[in-house]
Amino acid sequence: MFSAQGPTFGELCVQALSSVERGYDLLAPKFDHTPFRTPESILGATAAALAELGPFADGLDVCCGTGAGMAVLEPVCERRITGVDFSAGMLAQARDAHPDASWVRADARALPFAAGFDLAVSFGAFGHFLPRERPAVFEGVHRALRPGGLFAFAIGAPLGLASPAYWVEVGFDLVMRVRNAVWRPPFVMYYRTMPLGAVRDDLVAAGFDVTVESSGDARWGLVLARKRG
Repeated sequence: MFSAQGPTFGELCVQALSSVERGYDLLAPKFDHTPFRTPESILGATAAALAELGPFADGLDVCCGTGAGMAVLEPVCERRITGVDFSAGMLAQARDAHPDASWVRADARALPFAAGFDLAVSFGAFGHFLPRERPAVFEGVHRALRPGGLFAFAIGAPLGLASPAYWVEVGFDLVMRVRNAVWRPPFVMYYRTMPLGAVRDDLVAAGFDVTVESSGDARWGLVLARKRG
């Protein structure tokens, strides 16, 4: 699962016993050599779908990490593209990779933007938010978009009980819940906290009209949430 340039087992253990912010600061230099980075297949399919809906003026990557989402924003946005993340280490890597983009350090639960973007995307970040925190994230994205702006992100298809991946996710989430019950600071990272029905309800409550498009891959779909007005 990890290349020779990726983190060692010991480094992953140190990360997992840290806070989310500190853990990603430590992981940042090797993050792109781990399976945690969003696959190119998802980035490419999202970019192709958005190209059919654009062009857009200004774009925002929420929880941008090392900047993989810039490859989605760059071809579809005609003006400024911005990444926001709360890990200084991840932002440092992103700046090196995309020096022409803008970068902001902030918590996605309290985004510091108001009607400044026409498109927002996010990749692989929502497992870091508990269900009760998700409305604040969606409300912040809604606030950051101009009227009619679009919020796009991938969401995994439900897994059946017969799927080995289902049990891997259940087991991982169980281990994380035990870890967070006995160790501080907590490290919030869960796979099974984003059911489509609940996500759709939170987006609608935040002020979005929501559709889910096929990605061409049965394992995931593309959520398109349009800010009303």
